Amino acid sequence: MNTFLRSLPWMLGLWFGVAHAGDDAPVVVIAHAQVARVDAPTLQRLYLGRTIELAGSPVVVVNQRSASDARERFLKLVLNTDEEHYASYWTVRRHVGKGAPPREFASAAELIAYVQATPGAIGYVAAADVKPGLNVIYRARP
Repeated sequence: MNTFLRSLPWMLGLWFGVAHAGDDAPVVVIAHAQVARVDAPTLQRLYLGRTIELAGSPVVVVNQRSASDARERFLKLVLNTDEEHYASYWTVRRHVGKGAPPREFASAAELIAYVQATPGAIGYVAAADVKPGLNVIYRARP
């Protein structure tokens, strides 16, 4: 037990360091090849269901799975909210007949494949998941 107590500060530092490391990672918004760059206010309107078109063309926004690191950072950096408030927002909108939340994907790879294959699709991934050839339309940095 004494050894455990001596190592506790080191373990806590390691744990907090690992947990905090993701907070500094940027989130990258990607889109189908035909979608142009956008700004944060436009992304907010899109992800809140207040805008469904860009330059007269329909847009389909998609999310990473709930509680994923990329989703938490996207919500914080772009929408200035958290998972609880975002889910509540969409619950109310659905209840009053104002739409449904964006489709969710279980992995970044699935989201990327969908965005590349679907005209008008927009999604976000961690910067580490960006591969050459993706249409990056926005970078959200802390």
